[in-house]
Amino acid sequence: MPVLDSVTLRARDAIKGIWREAAKFGVVGALAFVVDNGGYNLLVFGLPGGAAGGVMRTAPVQASVIATAAAALFSWVGNRYWTYRGRHRDKVTHELALFLVANGVGLAITAGTVFASRHLLGLDSALSDNTARIFGWILATLFRFYAYRRYVFVAS
Repeated sequence: MPVLDSVTLRARDAIKGIWREAAKFGVVGALAFVVDNGGYNLLVFGLPGGAAGGVMRTAPVQASVIATAAAALFSWVGNRYWTYRGRHRDKVTHELALFLVANGVGLAITAGTVFASRHLLGLDSALSDNTARIFGWILATLFRFYAYRRYVFVAS
């Protein structure tokens, strides 16, 4: 039975490590979510109670790209120096390039849900935009977690 005990302990430790990593990733992601959605809503809809709307009220897809890019920068710093601080690459430029590719795919997923909501379904309210963005964020977050673990934050 020592072999079974050893396998059980290793599996438990691996699961515990993944959950710890996922929790840190989640905290960074939650803060990036605030940066992204707060930025998007400010750009498109303006300050709460403002009747005029935001400076990019006629360009919601572009506003989504800008807000997501700002959140991605925040996310890289948080994940590199906190979530994956023991696993980052020696070559920062290579890691950043892989991170940007992974986030480019995530950005396309998030912007794509806004595009689909606005242009394919004809919805243009704050509720429909934010619902589309949340759906996009869920899909993009699942993709990014996989990509970061597998390709980006891998010790060199």
